[in-house]
Parts: sequence; C-alpha cells; structure tokens
Amino acid sequence: MTHMLLLGIGFILLLMMFYAGILLRRDIRLEERFGERVRAIHGQGPTPSEASEPIALREMVTQLLGQLGQFMLNSGLIPARTRSELENMLTTAGLRGPQGVGVFIACKILLLAFLPLIAWLVTRDRAMPDMVHTIIPPIAGVLGLLAPDWLMGKLRERYLDRLEKGLPDALDMMVICAQAGLGLGPIVVRVAEELEESYRELAMEMALTANELQVMADSRIALSNLGTRTGLEGFKRLSTTLIQTIQYGTPMTEALRTLSAELRLEMLTKFEAKAARLPVMLTLPTIVFILPCVFLIAGGPAMIQVMKVFSN
Repeated sequence: MTHMLLLGIGFILLLMMFYAGILLRRDIRLEERFGERVRAIHGQGPTPSEASEPIALREMVTQLLGQLGQFMLNSGLIPARTRSELENMLTTAGLRGPQGVGVFIACKILLLAFLPLIAWLVTRDRAMPDMVHTIIPPIAGVLGLLAPDWLMGKLRERYLDRLEKGLPDALDMMVICAQAGLGLGPIVVRVAEELEESYRELAMEMALTANELQVMADSRIALSNLGTRTGLEGFKRLSTTLIQTIQYGTPMTEALRTLSAELRLEMLTKFEAKAARLPVMLTLPTIVFILPCVFLIAGGPAMIQVMKVFSN
C-alpha cells in the first residue's frame, strides 16, 4: 500500500511539473512580447541574447517532441478526423502553433511508454502479490495515455471560462470605441491592446481576428471565424451581430450595447442558478459533519447520566 501511495504521489508530481512547464512557457513568451513591444516603442531591435533565446533548450525540446509527433501523424496511424479534433481541442485551449498537435501526440506516446517502465522499476522488488505486479504497469500506461487529454480538458475549460467572463467588458469597450468614431478593424485592435493585461485569452482572440480582418478580403469570414473558433454562444452572437451591421448598415453602437446587456443578464442568471443550488449541495455535508456534533452536544450529557445510572 505504501508503494502504491508513492507511485500515485510521483504521478501527481509529474502532472504538476508538466502543467507548471506549460504555464512557465506561456509566461516567458508573454514577457518576451512585452519586451519586444517596449524596444519597438523606443526604436530598438531585439538584443542578440534575446534573439537567440528561442533556440534554447526548451525550444529544442519542443522541436524534438514536435518532430516525433509529426512522424506519428505522417505514418497514417492517426486518422485525419482525429487530427482535426485534436487541433480544435488545442485551439480552444489557447495552445496554437504548427507543432501543437505533434507535441501533444509525442507527450502521449512518451507517457504511455515510460510510465509503465517507471511503475515496473518501482514495484519490481516490492513484496506484493503477483496480480498487483501484473496490473500496475498497464494501469500506469493507461493513465499516461489519458493524462494529456485530462490536462488539455482542464486548460480548455479555464480558457473558455476566461473568454466568457471577459466578453461583456470587451463589448463595453467596443461600444466606447464605436462612439469615438473608430472603424471595425481599429476597434478590434484597440480592444486587443487594452485587454491584454486583464483578459489575455480574450486579447489573443481579438488580435487573431484583427489579423484576419487585415488579410482577408471579406471581413464577414474573419468575423465568422471568431464565433466558430471558440464555440462559445456569446462569440457566435457577437460575430452574427457584427456581420449584420456590415451587411445591413445597422448602427454598431446600439447593437453592441444591447448584446452586452444581454450577456451580463445571462451571467447574472447563471450566478443566481448556482446560488439556488447551494442549499441542495450543502445538505449532505450538513448531515455528515454538523448533525453528529449537534447530537453529541445535545444528547451527550444525558447519555453520560444514563450510563452512570446503569453502572451503579
């Protein structure tokens, strides 16, 4: 039992290190972009050390993992439909890039290969039943295969939750920019710049939409991509509203103000629904943890007196 506990703790620590590495890499990239922007404002170019930093150890590891995953993708073992689903999952988790799917596949393969080996090395000299020695490596392999999916699912939930929370504020800012007389493209760029510190995920989506608006000839396609890329109902309604303002010439300010009010009302309704579920959710903890204490305090002295009477 002690060895199983140690194995579980080691697996949890491995997941925590993997998650911390992802967060550290994202923070480092954010600092790099901020430094590049500051130097660009002062008319300076990237320093030689900073220009060579992306070719450091972490980038080399990412390239190796990407090449391994790309080899598996090119081998034909993974169907095109599964690859498309993985790309959509990574996109909605905020992890974009040409090597994203390759790195994800490589992590699954490495965990599937090495976790059973680690489990076997940890438990081979332990006094355990033969059945336990037999089933621990396969269980570790299954956990290694499923761990990246679980982690990406958590990152996706967090990413979409941040997008949903920041959308009303983005709409209010878009209303202010529209009242100031800005066009659709400058509005999206301005919102992306202003929300970079508070809602970085939303700023990334807006910046990507701004780039698509500059590249694509039909702005309706770029706005439609904003809704389909995240899959959130609020972004789909925002893209539909902006497309209708372009197509029919309706005032953008009123449409965005109405949509912002609707989204805030829906968010308030969700909060009220969660608050209404609290009494039901607190019923079981109350019965398990509070009522026994109440019974002990109320009936304890009486039980002690009864025990004394029967003992005499």
